[in-house]
Amino acid sequence: MKPVIALVGRPNVGKSTLFNQLTKSRDALVADLPGLTRDRKYGDACVEGKSFIVIDTGGIGESEQGIDAPMAEQSRLAIEEAEIVLFLVDARAGLTPADIQIATELRALSKQVHLVVNKIDGIQEEVALADFHRLGFGELHGIAASHGRGVTQMIETVLAPFPEDEEVVEDPESGIKIAIVGRPNVGKSTLVNRLLGEDRVVVYDMPGTTRDSIYIPYERQGQRYTLIDTAGVRRRGRINESVEKFSVIKTLQAVKDAHVVVMVMDAHESIVDQDLNLLGFVLETGRALVIAINKWDGMTDYERQTLRNDMQRRFDFLPYVKIHLISAKHGTGVGDLYPSIRRAYDSAMIRVPTSRLNQLLADAVEQHQPPLVSGRRIKLRFCHMGGHNPPLFVIHGNQTESVPKDYKRYLENVFRKALKLQGTPVHLEFKTSDNPFKDRVNKLTEAQADRRRRHVQFHKKREKKGR
Repeated sequence: MKPVIALVGRPNVGKSTLFNQLTKSRDALVADLPGLTRDRKYGDACVEGKSFIVIDTGGIGESEQGIDAPMAEQSRLAIEEAEIVLFLVDARAGLTPADIQIATELRALSKQVHLVVNKIDGIQEEVALADFHRLGFGELHGIAASHGRGVTQMIETVLAPFPEDEEVVEDPESGIKIAIVGRPNVGKSTLVNRLLGEDRVVVYDMPGTTRDSIYIPYERQGQRYTLIDTAGVRRRGRINESVEKFSVIKTLQAVKDAHVVVMVMDAHESIVDQDLNLLGFVLETGRALVIAINKWDGMTDYERQTLRNDMQRRFDFLPYVKIHLISAKHGTGVGDLYPSIRRAYDSAMIRVPTSRLNQLLADAVEQHQPPLVSGRRIKLRFCHMGGHNPPLFVIHGNQTESVPKDYKRYLENVFRKALKLQGTPVHLEFKTSDNPFKDRVNKLTEAQADRRRRHVQFHKKREKKGR
C-alpha cells in the first residue's frame, strides 16, 4: 500500500505550494491569502521511484471559529488517514503560538511527524531554523516550496524507510478487474449484485453503506473477472464521520488497481460537479472507462430528454467512452455493460507491431503534415509502443518538443480510429532523436577549413617566390 503523507500547519505557510511541487501539478489553488484551501485535496506523487499519496489541508488556526472550525476538522481527519505528517511552519514569520499549539497536538499522536520550515529563500537558513528547535521534533527540513529548493532532499529523507515501487505483475487468476465507483447512494452495490447475479454486498437506501473496497472474483462465460465495490466518494467538505476517513483513499487506490472503471451516476440527479471531479481522477490515472447512468427507469420523457442534452454537453470531452442507460434495481441494460467492459479492456491492453505503427504514422503525416517551426518542418520519423493500460505510443523525430496540442490530438484520433480503440485514453510520448550525421558534419567542416588554410598558405608562398 502506498504511504499517505498529510501536509498540516496553520494557514498560509505554503502547504498548497508544496502540494503542487510534490504532485508536479497546479491542482491546489495558491495565493498570498490565508484560508484559501478549505477541504482536503488528494494527489498522487512519485519521487525517486517511490510513489505516495499526498493530502493538502486547509490549516489549523488559533481561534477555530466560523469557517475555521470545519477546516481544522478536515486537517485532523487528514492526520488520521496519514502514515506521515509534514508539519509546515513559516521561516519568515518565526515561531508563533499557533505553531506551538499544533505541535502539542501532534506530539500526542502516534504519528511520524517531520517539521518542515518553509520560505527560507532570501534569508539565512541557520538563523531561520534555530527558533523552531524548541518544538522538539528532531531534524528540521528547510525548504523553499515556491522554488522547489530542498523539496526533493526532504521527501527522500521522509520516505527513506519505505521501499521503492515494485513492478506490478498481473495475476491471471484475477482476470479483468472492474472498479465500480461513484458518489454515495447512486446504486453501486445494487449494480455489483446485479452483475454477479446474487446479493453479495449490503444494499441499503442510505448514503455511505459501503465503507471499504470489496474485491469479488468470479467467472462469467469462461472469462474471469474481479469486481471491486467501492465506498462512495462524496464532496470532501461533507466527509465528517470518522468511519469514512479512509473511503476516499481506498476508492482512489481501487481505481488505480483496476483495468476498467465503471463510473455510476444517478439519472435523477443529472450530472453534478463531483461526478466530473471523479471522472477527472479516473482519466488522470489512465484507466479504461465505461459510464453507467443508473435509475433510468421511472423518468418522464421530458426528464430523459433533459438528461440526454446534459450528457451531450458535459461529456463532449469523452467521445471514446461508451455510455449506458441502466436500471441496476430491475436489471435493465446491465447485461450490455459486459461487451463495453471487454472492449475497453482489450483496447487498454492492446499490443501493436512497430511496423503497423510506423505505417499509421507515415500515412498520418502524408495526409496532414506537422507545422513549420522557425522555418523548419517538424519531422516525425518512427513510432513504437511504450506501454499499455493505457496504450502509450512513443514517437521519435526532430523538434518534437514543438509539436502543438492540435497536432497531437490529430495523431491520437488517427491511432484511435485505425486501431479501433474504445473506452481507454491514449497517451503519446514524443522524443527528439539526435542527428546521426552531426559528428560527420563537424568533421567535414573542420576538413574544409583545413584545406582552405593550406590553399591560402600555398598561394602566399607562390606570391613570395614571384617577387
